[in-house]
Amino acid sequence: MSKSSRGFGFGRRSGTVTVIEQKVLRTTARNARIAFIITALIVGILAMTVASDHMHPILAGLLAIPIAFVAGAFVWTLVRIWPVLRVLWWWTPEISASMALVYGWIALANATPAIITFAVMAPLVGIPAAVPAIRRRVTALGWCFIVRHRLRVCFSQFIIANKSGSLPLILWAHPTPVGERVWVYLRPGLSLSRLQDRLEEIAVACHAKSALVELASKGEKAAYLRFDIKRREVLTAQVSSPLPGVIDTENMPHAYTAPTDVPTALDLPDVPAEPPFATAAKSATSPNGKKAAKAAPAADTFDEDDLWD
Repeated sequence: MSKSSRGFGFGRRSGTVTVIEQKVLRTTARNARIAFIITALIVGILAMTVASDHMHPILAGLLAIPIAFVAGAFVWTLVRIWPVLRVLWWWTPEISASMALVYGWIALANATPAIITFAVMAPLVGIPAAVPAIRRRVTALGWCFIVRHRLRVCFSQFIIANKSGSLPLILWAHPTPVGERVWVYLRPGLSLSRLQDRLEEIAVACHAKSALVELASKGEKAAYLRFDIKRREVLTAQVSSPLPGVIDTENMPHAYTAPTDVPTALDLPDVPAEPPFATAAKSATSPNGKKAAKAAPAADTFDEDDLWD
C-alpha cells in the first residue's frame, strides 16, 4: 500500500506503508501452490476410490475432479490469506473497540431525547475517570494492547525470524501486578535461548523495566512461550495488614528482654593438675583397694627424666 504526501515546506515526499512484507507474500504464494497441488491429488484419489465402488471408474474420475479442485482451492485460499488473517488477529481488539465506538456513537446520536445519550455516556466516561481502581484496570488493559504490538515490532525489527520472514503468532495478553503477561507461539527459526539473549532490547521496546521469557508450562511444547513484562515493583510497596484487628494487643505477654550483662567467658573453679607419677601410682591399684598383679614401682623410685621420656 503506497501513498504520496506533501510535506509542510519540505517539498513533495512519497512514502510506503508496508502491511505485509514482500518476502512473506512470495513465500505464501509458493506454499499456496504446493498446498493446492497436494490437496487436490490426495482428495481426488480418495474421492475416485470411494466413488468407484458405486459407479463406473470413468464416471468416478469425472466426479473426483471437481471435488479435488474445490478442496485444493479451499486450502489454497487459507494459505494465501494467512498473512492477512494474522494481521487482522493482531489488530482484533482495536478493530472491535473502534467498531463498537463508531456504531455506539451513531446509535446514541440518533436516539431521542438527548437525555438518553447523556445517561449512557456519563457512566462510561465518568466512572472510570472518578474511581481509581477502575481507572487503573482500564490503563492496565490498554498496556496489554500496546505490549502485543511492541512485541510484534521486536520480532520484525531486530529478532531474526525464519528465512521466509514469518513472524511468531502473538496470542493474547492480560495484566499482572507488575506489568503484563503475553503468550507467544514461535515459528521455526526461533528458540527460547535466542530470545533470552535479547530480553534487554525487548524491555526497551516495551517501555518496561525488565522482561522475562519462559515456557508457558512444563508439559507444553518448546514453541509455546510466556513473556512477563515488568514495569513496577510491588514487593517494596506498603500494604495494610489485617493482623492488628485480629490480635489482642492488650493481653499479649510481655516481650522477652535480653540480659544486659552477657558473659564473655566461663566462670569455672581452678582445678590443680596432678603430677604424672601420681596418676601412674593410682593406676597400679585396683578399684577395690587391692594391688594389681604387676604393681608399678613406688613414686619415689621413679626417675623423673625416665618418666618423661
